[in-house]
Amino acid sequence: MTYLPSDSRYDSMTYRRSGRSGLKLPAITLGLWYNFGGIDSFENGRAMVHRAFDLGITHFDLANNYGPPPGSAEETFGRILAKDLHRYRDELVISSKAGYYMWPGPYGEWGSRKYLIASLDQSLKRMGLDYVDIFYSHRPDPNTPMEETLGALDHIVRSGKAIYAGISTYSPEQTRQAAAILRDLGTPCLIHQPRYNMFDRWIENGLLDVLAEEGIGCIAFSPLCQGILTDKYLKDLPGDSRAVKLAGAFHWGDKVTEDRIARVRQLNEIAAARGQTMAQLAIAWVLRHPGMTSALIGASKVYQIEEAVAALDNLAFSDEELAAIETILAS
Repeated sequence: MTYLPSDSRYDSMTYRRSGRSGLKLPAITLGLWYNFGGIDSFENGRAMVHRAFDLGITHFDLANNYGPPPGSAEETFGRILAKDLHRYRDELVISSKAGYYMWPGPYGEWGSRKYLIASLDQSLKRMGLDYVDIFYSHRPDPNTPMEETLGALDHIVRSGKAIYAGISTYSPEQTRQAAAILRDLGTPCLIHQPRYNMFDRWIENGLLDVLAEEGIGCIAFSPLCQGILTDKYLKDLPGDSRAVKLAGAFHWGDKVTEDRIARVRQLNEIAAARGQTMAQLAIAWVLRHPGMTSALIGASKVYQIEEAVAALDNLAFSDEELAAIETILAS
């Protein structure tokens, strides 16, 4: 069956400018970190991408190692592009990254020019694309000069394989240095992708200020703390939850603890008073910052995307609500 996107897809989505650039991104971005790999249902992934686009989500975030297995999320997205979205390519912002382990040997991870350029070539082949809109250095490399890593990003943009350059998980000091290098090269840093949620607030310790000063956008990944900031752990664990799927191997040190769930239960009361689900409260809280360009969500089911987009209906917080949230998080 031929996919035809909704004619009303741009009617209600909020779009925010990325820093001082000319690019606007949807306030909700769909990430393909999990649930789009070779072990997952292609038709489920396809349905999620379709629904996301129907709701005005134009930004799809990938990386070379997304799957599992690594690379398979890009292959899945490439199939969806070829089958359904190729005619809408100019309506899409597609991003990929390189920095984590991808293949054996000395050239298969980190931030060398050799690795970044080779990795993007592989990503483009997997997705069947001539270019990506944003290409990121996925993490800083302590053993490669930053000038080499960022020089590779500049080369990639100038070669036409990416339109914009971005960085991810760089510290405030590294971000300022990276911005200066890229600015001198003539390829400004478009966006930074850090982790940010109610339980992980490191970007408030200087990074948001640097991004504002440098005119760089910010897209927060893991706004739901890998599902902890939803209502799923307020009841019995579902059999297909990420905690069960990963067998306790949460990334970034996330743990489902009694203390955290007790706080989520209190936060959920604030959400209910606002007419929101817990997940919607968590997304709205991330987007409360004026410098936050987009919240990057993951999903395993279509309704989760719909729920996330509905969070945009209520992004305003009263001083009393913010104070109550701070009290709960600090307890």
